[in-house]
Amino acid sequence: MASLDSHVLMKLVSLFLSTLFVTIISSESQCRNFESIISFGDSIADTGNLLGLSDHNNLPMSAFPPYGETFFHHPTGRFSDGRLIIDFIAEFLGLPYVPPYFGSTNGNFEKGVNFAVASATALESSFLEERGYHCPHNISLGVQLKIFNESLPNLCGLPSDCRDMIGNALILMGEIGANDYNFPFFQLRPLDEVKELVPLVISTISSAITELIGMGGRTFLVPGGFPLGCSVAFLTLYQTSNMEEYDPFTGCLNWLNKFGEYHSEQLQEELNRLRKLNPHVNIIYADYYNASLRLGREPRFINRHLSACCGVGGPYNFNLSRSCGSVGVKACSDPSKYVAWDGLHMTEAAHKSMADGLVKGPYAIPPFDWSCLSSMIKKKEVVGNTIFFDE
Repeated sequence: MASLDSHVLMKLVSLFLSTLFVTIISSESQCRNFESIISFGDSIADTGNLLGLSDHNNLPMSAFPPYGETFFHHPTGRFSDGRLIIDFIAEFLGLPYVPPYFGSTNGNFEKGVNFAVASATALESSFLEERGYHCPHNISLGVQLKIFNESLPNLCGLPSDCRDMIGNALILMGEIGANDYNFPFFQLRPLDEVKELVPLVISTISSAITELIGMGGRTFLVPGGFPLGCSVAFLTLYQTSNMEEYDPFTGCLNWLNKFGEYHSEQLQEELNRLRKLNPHVNIIYADYYNASLRLGREPRFINRHLSACCGVGGPYNFNLSRSCGSVGVKACSDPSKYVAWDGLHMTEAAHKSMADGLVKGPYAIPPFDWSCLSSMIKKKEVVGNTIFFDE
């Protein structure tokens, strides 16, 4: 009987050790100490690309005060009063702010490179123009990927080195696709017409991820869409006296939010398909929709989503013809109490809350695994400032 107990005990020990070994291997495959950030997308992640691409006589509004006033104390090309979600993610990882690829003179891209451009679309601009949707700039997701591919010899040298760089990077795929819908919605196009674009947008994002997986990409953060019905710009454009069209708790337009949900649901389905095809790749969905809705319930934001800090006119402090950055248009005295910055983009405070919801949960699906990161990542000097994070 004693020998039988001993035999069972040995089996249990063996099972425990093998389980521990699998757990360790699994943890190592999922948790990575990212060496850089590679970013694609639109204005939500643009750290200065549109500014770098623009003619000096036709600069974007983000080139003028009060953009950048909160943190950088001058305009940087970011469409906010300060830092973006991507900036806070970089801080958390102990990496420098991700430099824009376009317009950078002798830029150092060793720790990250950003191809996101404000007003960029997922679909090719020529396709959207054929449908009558005007695109101000031809910097689609496909164009960004093409330029990334062409830049690899300068970014990382040999193909083997480039594969290592891409594999050790956190690849931020978006947010992208919102402008594909924004442009027709600004033209008051029918909802059913805009919904036809959704599967095309999702397919384009999926193809971009697949291409980068083939180049060695192992970790992707893929944001979903925002609740468009809470956008100050759309609340102004689609303002109605029919109160049934508004959510009584948020004040947002129900039909536009349902459209945002539809996009996000379709994107999540496609990401699930990609995960099954690529089990060795970590594809994380960033739930921008619910992370953004949550902001309206935070007591520190006095105006929820429904009034722009920087703007003029109307119930939502927004006028597209006199937008933030225009002469005579001023910002509120305390942007940290606002979700909306200029009617189309968020404040630094909102971005900080969104980023926290991604890196600390619960808005990253599946959640990030930071177990392998050293404690030193909690305290890192970034762009001359020492950033401290909670243990």
